[in-house]
Amino acid sequence: MEETKNSNSNSNINTKDFIIGTLIGGIVGVFAALLFAPKSGKDLRSDINEGAYQMKGKASEFKDTAQEKGYHWKDKAYTTGSELKRRAMDTTSQLTKNASDKTKELTKTVQSKLQDKRTKEDEALEAAEEVAEAIEEAAEEMKTK
Repeated sequence: MEETKNSNSNSNINTKDFIIGTLIGGIVGVFAALLFAPKSGKDLRSDINEGAYQMKGKASEFKDTAQEKGYHWKDKAYTTGSELKRRAMDTTSQLTKNASDKTKELTKTVQSKLQDKRTKEDEALEAAEEVAEAIEEAAEEMKTK
């Protein structure tokens, strides 16, 4: 994820740098060609105006391209963010459900073991009472004999 983010960031920086370099290079090239060309003042001014209009058109095209890319990246970021949010919510929901199921299962297991222990204690108590009664009966019989 971080690697993709860095790659996209570098790509955006490289694209921006390229556009800026192209504009600056184009402007410098046009003016250098016009200034060093042997023309009259009127022709030179006309060429400079024409070059300025051409550069304005190219700058407008670059602006439009940059806006389109910006909208594209904005939409992609929104879509990716929404998808990650949905995944996080699904994962959280699933983890909560799993934890709840495990808790219920453990509660049932503990209750079952406690019930088994109580049953065994009750059986042992009944057996002890039966033994005590049997001893009392035996003692009574011994007294009567």
